[in-house]
Amino acid sequence: MSTDGIEAVYLETHNWGKAVQFFQALGFELDFETDHNSGLLRSGDGPYVFVAEVPEDRPTGMKLVLKGKESIPDAPVEVVSPFEDTHFGTREMTVRDPDGREWIVQAGS
Repeated sequence: MSTDGIEAVYLETHNWGKAVQFFQALGFELDFETDHNSGLLRSGDGPYVFVAEVPEDRPTGMKLVLKGKESIPDAPVEVVSPFEDTHFGTREMTVRDPDGREWIVQAGS
């Protein structure tokens, strides 16, 4: 399996509105918004930012999304979850690196 660089940053927040305002102040434009406090922001041709609101009692996190092809990675890559359809129209899998960090791989077209 190979990847083609960083596709996106997946960011969890406790306040969708404030997070969107922050990125808009940095020049990002809202590409689309869901009906459950999440959405995608873009700035030029670089990686996009997908922001998702999580409940206050849950810690926030951030993951980098790698652009890849839908295939099974070779060892020593640990697959946490295989490719699945997302509610926002992509197919993604999660892998874990040797230090325990999780990475999302988004299948390209």
